[in-house]
Amino acid sequence: MPVGPLSLPAHLYLLAWDTSKSEITGVTQIPQLVRAGALTELAQRGLLLDDDGIATPVDMDASTGDAVLDGLLELVRESRPHRWRSWVTLHARITLDAVREQLAAGGSLRARKRRALGLFPTVEYDLARPAAVEALQEEARRILRGPAPAVDISDRDAAVVALAAAAGLRTLLPRKESHDTRVEELIERSGQAAPALRKVVHELRGAVAAASAGA
Repeated sequence: MPVGPLSLPAHLYLLAWDTSKSEITGVTQIPQLVRAGALTELAQRGLLLDDDGIATPVDMDASTGDAVLDGLLELVRESRPHRWRSWVTLHARITLDAVREQLAAGGSLRARKRRALGLFPTVEYDLARPAAVEALQEEARRILRGPAPAVDISDRDAAVVALAAAAGLRTLLPRKESHDTRVEELIERSGQAAPALRKVVHELRGAVAAASAGA
């Protein structure tokens, strides 16, 4: 899967776009999905560890060079200890906003400033490269449905697809289609980040189920 220089949460955000409508549809938990991606990448980089269910920074001075990831890492360091389930939701929109700004700066999104109700300044986004997003989605569907063994998939791609499936992204999954066994294989492929990813996937599924029940 071509991931380029952008972060894992940025690619999860792009996967959620319906390119036929140029909007995000079919899932309400985008902030949680994006935050889950950021947590997972920090775990894959060895900067967050699972300490009996607590997301724990490893090095108080390390950084990634990515504004989205470093912003979240600083937030975790400066906050009291929280379990993964708390970090999936706690101030998750901060990470989403940072991802949007990053993608707009990189040319993947176009930002449009307007005033809500004619008074309040706000920013809306459009896809700048729909064909690139469609290619990303097609590759994610191929990984999710096989036939490539999980061992042949990179740990980064495995995490992206496991999280996207946990969130029930309709750009990848028709309604009622389930790939729980495959998702578990992809989680295991994540190596040292697997304990964190498993907890994050569980929390994402719970958030989606709660949203569906309340709809």
